[in-house]
Amino acid sequence: MFRDTWRRHREVMDTALFHVFIGWAAILLGAVSGAVMGLFFHEDAWAGGYGSFRRRMIRLGHISFFGIGFLNLFFALTLTLIGLPDAYVRVASLGFLIAVFAMPACCYLAAWKKPLRHLFPIPVVAVLVGVTSILFGWPTS
Repeated sequence: MFRDTWRRHREVMDTALFHVFIGWAAILLGAVSGAVMGLFFHEDAWAGGYGSFRRRMIRLGHISFFGIGFLNLFFALTLTLIGLPDAYVRVASLGFLIAVFAMPACCYLAAWKKPLRHLFPIPVVAVLVGVTSILFGWPTS
């Protein structure tokens, strides 16, 4: 019994540490992408101008690194505070991992080719799966 409890605790902590790493890596990518974009902001016509769809998608990609990175950090914190069942941890983990890669990718792909905006349900559903897994797995006592 003690061995099983310790093994489960270790697996949850490994998952939490992995999501801490992913969260900080996403924040780093957000900072780097912002720095790269900052090299061109002085040009009024860059990426079609300030209000263009292309430029908005590029900015959204940059910000999504931070937003989904924070979700991964919050997920890791939740794992250390709340005893979620293993199945819910695995599903939420997968959802947040898909989202952290898919959201910025969808933004940049949509900026490149506008019809690729139809890929946005992938990261949105991934975030919804992650969040609902946490809420449905929430301990009642």
